[in-house]
Amino acid sequence: MSRAPSRATLAPALARFRRSHEFWLLVVIGALALVLSLATDSFLTLQNLFDLLTSNAFVGILASGLLVVLVAGGIDISFTATASVAQYVALTLGIRHGLGWFALFALAGAVGVVCGLINAVFITKLRISSIIVSIATLNIFYGLLIFTTGGRYITSLPKFFRDGISWFEYEDANGVPYALNLQILVLVLAFAAAWLLLNRTNVGRQIYAMGGNKDAAQRLGFHVFRLNVLVYGYLGFVAGIASLAQAQLAQSVTPTVLVGKELDVLAAVVLGGASLTGGVGTVFGAILGVALLAILQNGLVLVGVSSYWNQWFVGLTILCAVSITAWSERRRRAAKAIN
Repeated sequence: MSRAPSRATLAPALARFRRSHEFWLLVVIGALALVLSLATDSFLTLQNLFDLLTSNAFVGILASGLLVVLVAGGIDISFTATASVAQYVALTLGIRHGLGWFALFALAGAVGVVCGLINAVFITKLRISSIIVSIATLNIFYGLLIFTTGGRYITSLPKFFRDGISWFEYEDANGVPYALNLQILVLVLAFAAAWLLLNRTNVGRQIYAMGGNKDAAQRLGFHVFRLNVLVYGYLGFVAGIASLAQAQLAQSVTPTVLVGKELDVLAAVVLGGASLTGGVGTVFGAILGVALLAILQNGLVLVGVSSYWNQWFVGLTILCAVSITAWSERRRRAAKAIN
């Protein structure tokens, strides 16, 4: 008797999923993975999959934060400059004062939050377009960092930071080690936190409502300034955390290396179905967007395509994703008008 209700509930859910953007994205990822596994023996290996997760963790962590801003109806491309500032400040003070893991993450997150709050104030209080503000602060944060540091690298990192975190270590038959490292751990926690914020809190529902119709949200009594402070501060915090994961992977701090990755992060989130006009986007979609972009770039390298084509494919991916999203939105509006 208990099976009938569960099937009746499951069938409509599966039907909705088959019509969703995430389903077709999953199909594309599966098809691309199949083609690459047939084209090269190096793709579908445990080592390559671990390398994919680790090397794309920085983009994935930032994507989880940018998703929240896009759902709220804003846009922020200054997060790489924020990450650069947070990374340099946290590790400079950490080395000088002998700080541990918790203090480093707290400091990097705090610097990121401050940068995010600057964006929120200008966007909300002065009613300046979020893209204009974030372009300006990207250059301001980055310019101040380069001027202050002279572009100097930090290579003498604390031993505990260089060693990182390695849980559940495992060696295969060839002696290749695998472990749950810092990058993968932070990536999982970042997406879990974004999912909880957007789907399991009242604030998350307000963020979706504000992104869908800001004027209606204000009439309902939503405090737009507080919500913007939250979403931009949250992205800043995530950028700070991501910066330390990237520094530990690179084993150094290079002020110039992070700025320029905004396109990859934006491409992943938009490819995952988030709308640039707000109110639309899911964490699962963002995960799939990051996965597709990572597999595409990794596959190009494995089959011998020049790395110079990477940006071309990223740009094409953004254009296709935005076009498909706009087309789907137009169809939904047409269907509502008919009904």
